[in-house]
Amino acid sequence: MGRAFEYRKERKMKRWGNMSRVFTRLGKELTMAAKSGGGDPENNPRLRAIIQTARAENMPKDNIERAIKRAVEKDQNDYKEVVYEGYGPHGIAFLVETATDNPTRTVANIRSYFNKHNGSLGTSGSVEFMFERQCVFKIKNQPGLDMDNLELELIDLGVDDVFADGDEIMIYGAFEAYGAIQKYIEEHQLELVSGGFERIPVGELKEVTPEQKAELEKLIEKFEDDDDVQNVYHTMK
Repeated sequence: MGRAFEYRKERKMKRWGNMSRVFTRLGKELTMAAKSGGGDPENNPRLRAIIQTARAENMPKDNIERAIKRAVEKDQNDYKEVVYEGYGPHGIAFLVETATDNPTRTVANIRSYFNKHNGSLGTSGSVEFMFERQCVFKIKNQPGLDMDNLELELIDLGVDDVFADGDEIMIYGAFEAYGAIQKYIEEHQLELVSGGFERIPVGELKEVTPEQKAELEKLIEKFEDDDDVQNVYHTMK
């Protein structure tokens, strides 16, 4: 098992807070995917995967359809994907992914969170090199599924890591391998639970004391409570 497994084991990613926040953030992903690739899931693989993720999170069908419809409504502002980088206290690097219709508001909020928690907002590229962007799929572990054979076939498509996680299988691959991996999953009729992207730290995660961790978690909570924030990544162990 590789780096993705170790990262997942060391840092259980905090799930989005309450259900309404989950739906808000998935709704933005659906809208952006429909905007860039069209609103027909049959012709938009990325949209298909996000719809499956939304269903796995029990997002109502009406919410899904409304988010897709928003992509073609002319009176709606477009969401922009903006990534912010910086350092929190104790030298921990942060990378914050946002989806916003008002970057001026978002950058002001992100800067204020850093400043109020003894951190600082950095410039573009200041910490991004510390993370590798990978695609990640979650599929159901089916009876009779040969894990060794699955891994061998997926490696040829650009997969770095495959491992079982309970009754599901996690698949991590190169960012650019997203389409090929999704196509393999669909062609082999594997049950897709979710598909998306994560950023995995390239180097070692940094050890902190319990007191320092509590301080850093307050900053993480501020980021995750912001409606414009989609994902928060850091180098804390």
